[in-house]
Parts: sequence; structure tokens; C-alpha cells
Amino acid sequence: MTNPLLAAWDGDFALPPFEAIDDADFGPAIDAALAEARAAIAAIADNPEPATFTNTIEALELADGTLNRVLGVFFNLAAADATPAREALQREVSPKLAAYGSDISMNPALFARVEALWQDRDALGLDEEQARVLMLTRRGFVRAGALLEGDDRERLRAVLERLAALGTEFTQNLLADEREWAMDLSESDLSPLPGFLQDAARAAGEERGAAGPVVTTSRSLIMPFLAFSPDRALRRKAYEAFAARGANGGTTDNRALAAETLALRAERARLLGYDDFARFKLATEMAGSPEAVEALLLRVWAPARAAAERDAGLLEAMLKADGHAGPLEPWDWHYYSEKRRQAEHDFDEATVKPYLQLDRMVEAAFDTAARLFGLEFRPLDVALYHPDARAWEVTRDGRHMAVFIGDYFARGSKRSGAWCSSMRSQRNLGGEVRPIVVNVCNFVKPGAGKPALLGWDDARTLFHEFGHALHSILSDVAYESISGTSVARDFVELPSQLYEHWLEVPEVLDRFATHAESGEALPPELRDRLLGAARYDMGFQTVEYLASALVDLAFHRGAPPADPMQKQAEVLEEIGLPRAIRMRHATPHFAHVFAGDGYSSGYYSYMWSEVMDADAFAAFEEAGDPFDRGVAQRLEAFVLSAGSRRDEAEAYVAFRGEMPGVEPLLKGRGLLEEV
Repeated sequence: MTNPLLAAWDGDFALPPFEAIDDADFGPAIDAALAEARAAIAAIADNPEPATFTNTIEALELADGTLNRVLGVFFNLAAADATPAREALQREVSPKLAAYGSDISMNPALFARVEALWQDRDALGLDEEQARVLMLTRRGFVRAGALLEGDDRERLRAVLERLAALGTEFTQNLLADEREWAMDLSESDLSPLPGFLQDAARAAGEERGAAGPVVTTSRSLIMPFLAFSPDRALRRKAYEAFAARGANGGTTDNRALAAETLALRAERARLLGYDDFARFKLATEMAGSPEAVEALLLRVWAPARAAAERDAGLLEAMLKADGHAGPLEPWDWHYYSEKRRQAEHDFDEATVKPYLQLDRMVEAAFDTAARLFGLEFRPLDVALYHPDARAWEVTRDGRHMAVFIGDYFARGSKRSGAWCSSMRSQRNLGGEVRPIVVNVCNFVKPGAGKPALLGWDDARTLFHEFGHALHSILSDVAYESISGTSVARDFVELPSQLYEHWLEVPEVLDRFATHAESGEALPPELRDRLLGAARYDMGFQTVEYLASALVDLAFHRGAPPADPMQKQAEVLEEIGLPRAIRMRHATPHFAHVFAGDGYSSGYYSYMWSEVMDADAFAAFEEAGDPFDRGVAQRLEAFVLSAGSRRDEAEAYVAFRGEMPGVEPLLKGRGLLEEV
């Protein structure tokens, strides 16, 4: 029978036929697609005709179409709905794909064709987008080892294959730890908690088949528990389990994998002529160098640490007033910070959460996109990969723009965190192809018959990931390699972080923040208290993030540490991390950095992009309307639709006129007064 992954997808919007796909289909489909791609690459490399942009660069763009189609489904499912078969295949496939990539970049005949075009680029008559694609293609070949020869070439190939395997193993170990741990709660443990948290704990217990309510390491469950449970011993047990993911000994311990990964990355950089991995990685980012990254992070570190230290003193006084000797510990911070927020802002999450219904926040994100960019969203009744996933067709003026899939609830088969990915990317080469874009979150699933309620941070996450989705939905370029989010890592967070700002626009909350039971709108006084507290505890949030970013940078500068945990401790001591704050992502569960090299030496990217997003939203404020269509059209033209058509700094300046300084970021985080 025909493998459904390889057959024509002729259903609605050419969606994958999820109802027909079995785990056993993936392996043969990937092998067949790899063979097809290898044959296409060989045909390009061996073409007797002189190299042209069409027969080389554009041919490369289209060579692995089937492979991308199959992998777009497989890797999305492996992350969002893992099974033992998918995990086993991922371990097998990752080094195969690394080898395939090396076979392309290290093919002398193929690179010779690319290099000939590069050397003759001024005479080719290329447009801006084609010139950019040629430059990026040639740069990608060089950074993947095309100029290496002999033993160095073979060693780099082996390093890349091993790194791919390590990233997969790191991710699966972390998922295994998260899947295994849960803390049972008795009725007496449960009774002091707000109703939404009791419901969430019961629903988590049902999802896991437990005898009663549980707390898991899902951030959307454990963070509210740490904020509201008065039982210090239970808070400590939950926090330490959360912090220990990937470092519990045995077969799922990630510490040795992290050390090997850092050593291999350093070797990769040296083989390619760089002093260390940070310099290799940052050479193609907006920041350009480790020194530029460090300067930004330390510029923010000092005022953030001062604010956090001041707050820690206040929280420790509250701890002691409760009869505890102290000192303030990491499992105390959220609890006493929530009590302080209630006292200072007359606001607590339990009060506002019934107004932040998941469905209404999805509507809010869609409506914002409609007002800014003219998009419309129509629910689709189609088969998807999991019952929790939902789909919408996105259109504009009757034109099909994308299919958007939202997969919002935590489950044991889903890795932690939140992300945006594409099952199919946009391109115009060879005929228009519109994307299939996926947002995956880990919100707490409600009990049967109850609405899903979000915390404020959850709602921000939803808007953040939908900002990424818009980057792909609005993409309008010829070449898939530069479409959507295929931009510099420290630029990719601009659309997502910028979109978060609209959640705080009062008229958005007034319309969409409605009570789950009464249907009443969020009262203006409660809305104002919510927005007034939006920057509360920003010292803590900034410090825990910066600690992770500085450790990531230190890991990849200079010689790789033999013991990453010792290096982590040294960096945190050097910067003076307050006792009651830990890194947001400790090394053994730092998936951003160790699940692959996307954010390695690049966790700073969120803050680099935040410098721009604060300034970008100011453009709407200066226009006097957060939904100003003229500003939105410029944003779409130069950022959201343009992919990597031009250098990212040039794209931002085209939108805004100049690059911003750090002051808008400090102001947005409420840290300007600390400077």
C-alpha cells in the first residue's frame, strides 16, 4: 500500500492525512525522501551545464521538498505527542540527517558551482532577494565545512553527527524526567489553594491516572502552586523536583551530555577557524560578537540585581514574620512575592484568572491580527494529530494565507515549554505554497465541562507564540530558506515579544477578558490593577533570565568546561546571583541550549530582541493608536512578510528609522530608576 506520508496530500489545504498515518510509516517515508533528496542533489552537482542561479541555487531550494514535508510532520509530532516508537526513530534519524547535511555542504562539485556563482555575482543581474539567498547559501556551505579537506572534513562530519544524537538524547531525557515525576496532594494540602489551582491539580491527576490530585513539573501548574501553597515543605519538594530535571542520576541524567556537547561545539568552531564556539555562532547574528552580547547583558544586570536584592529583603522580612528563621529560599520567593503583590497592588492571580479564558484569549490574539493586518480566522473541522489540537484557516480579502494549528494543553507526551513551528513553510518559487503553522503550549487542561483558565504569564505566552506564528503566516518571499522565522536568532524574537504588548492594550482586555461564569467584562479597576502589577517582580524575572543567558555565553567562550556544573556555579558566584534566585534554566534542563544549537550562545536573543520590541511598539504609541494601520503596514512590509530578504538591522531601520538604545527596555521593565 502507498505510504500516506509520500502520497499526494489532496485533502483540504493539502494538510497531512493524520488519520491515515501510523508510526510505522515514518521510517520508510524518511528513508525514501532522503534517497530522493540525495538523487536531486547529485543531479545538481553533476550537471554538465555551467552553474546558473536557476540550475544551482533554485534547484537546491527545491531539492528536498518531499523530505521537508515528511520531517515537518515527524518532528512536530515527536515534540508535541511523543511515543516510544517516535522517540526511537528520532534517535536513529537525527545522525542520519546530520550526515545528509554534511554530504551536501562537503560535496566539492556542488560547492564549486555555488562558489562560481558567488565569484561572478555582480554580473548575474540578481534582484535583492536572489542576491541575499546566494550570499546565505554560500555562507551556509562555508560554515558547514565546505572549505575543509581531508581529516578535518571527516572529523567535522563526525562531530556534527554526534551533536545531533546528543541533542535528541538530551531532549528525551528531559521529557522522561518530566513525565515520571508527580507529587500527590491530600485534601488538606489542596484546601488552602485557590479554586482554579485545585481544579488544575485534580485534572492533572486524572490525566496521569493518579488516585487523586497531583502537582507536576508543568510550569503552568507548578508555578501557581509555589505562589499559593502555604506549606513550605511541599513548596520545597516541588521546587527541588522542578530544578532537578535532567540531574537525577541514572540513564536520564543530562550532565555528561552537556559536557560532551560543549567540547564538541568548541572542536567544531576550531575546525572552522574560530577561537571558540561563541565567536563562530555570533558571527552571523545581529550582535556580532561575545563582547557585544556581554555588554548588553551586564548593562541590564546591575539595575536588575539591585531591584531583586531590595525585593529579597522585603520578602525575607515577610518570611520571618510568619515564624520562619530564614533565610529566604528559592521555594519561598513566589509565595511571598504573591502575598506582597496582593498587598501592594490589591491584586492576585486567583481573582483575575477567571477572566482569562483560553478561548477568549485566542480570540483576542486573532482579533488583534485582524485589526492590524486584516486577517480572518475560520475554524476547521479536520483530522489532526491529537484531540486537543485545533485548526483554523487564515485568510485576507478572500485569499488563503495559512492553516494555523493551536495545541495548548500539557500532557505527558509533550515536551515542556511553548514553541511555534511550521509543518510547511511559505515560498513562491515553483508556485505559491502557503504555510501550516503550529503553536504548542503547556497550559493546564481543565476538568471535564470546565473552561480552560490562564494565568497572566500564560496569556502572555499565548500572544508571544502567536507573534511567531504571524511571522510565518504573513511571510511573502520566493525562497523557503529565507521565509518566515528563518532570520538571525537575535531577530526572531522581535515579532513574538512585540505582539505581547497588545495583550496590555486596555481595549483588548475590556473586550476579551470576560468572566468564565458570569460573562461579565473585567472591571476597569481590576484591569488597571492588573496592568499596574504587570511589571511587578521584574527584578526577579530579569535576574533569573540574565543568569541563564550569562552562563550560556560563558559555556561557549574560551575552552569548554570539563564540568559544566562547576562552571555554572563559578559564573553565578562571579555575577553575584542573589541566594533566593536560581537560573531560569539550569544546565541539565537548559533545552534552549542543549536540545540543539539554535539558542546556544544565543539565549541572550530574547533581550537583544526586547531592545527592539520596546522601541517598535513605541512607533504605534507615537502614532496615537495601538492599531494604526500605517505603522502595521510598515511592520509587515519590512519585518513580518520579509523573512531574511535583507540584513536584519537594515530591515529594522527601514521600519523604524534607526536602531534603538537600551533605555526603552529598562523603562519597560521598570528598571530605569535603578540605573
